[in-house]
Amino acid sequence: MKYGKLIFEKKDLVMIKRYQHMNSYIEDYSHQDALDMLEENMAKALVRDAEDMSDDIIRLYSIVTVTSKSGWRETFQLVLPLEDDDRTNKFSVQCALGASVIGRSEGDMVKYCTPIGIIPLKITKVVQTENKCATKLKEGIRNRVQAHIN
Repeated sequence: MKYGKLIFEKKDLVMIKRYQHMNSYIEDYSHQDALDMLEENMAKALVRDAEDMSDDIIRLYSIVTVTSKSGWRETFQLVLPLEDDDRTNKFSVQCALGASVIGRSEGDMVKYCTPIGIIPLKITKVVQTENKCATKLKEGIRNRVQAHIN
């Protein structure tokens, strides 16, 4: 690991925890391993303010490229759970791939757990976007979370 520990941006950590709190009534056993990994990673990560974050560290809204030794390559944007959209390559921080990359940096290796086994992936590129994590959930996202809870 390039920096020796996972590093989370403070605002990202707050938003993920807010979402998890709002979402605590929804049982999502299909993603339980990813949720457990994300929870464990958040507990042991260093937390930094945005201005102290290196641009090669993956955070919410980063665009990430990962590759395998076989040549498989995937580029995606890491987003909050209700913003995920496979058609536009927006992957949730709560999916297996998202939970395994957040807080890591360009050059790091991750173990991506799939139904057919564990695939080692290298993070080959990280690009930060202007769409940094806000400190409040957007109204549309908040309404979608409330709809799931009710």
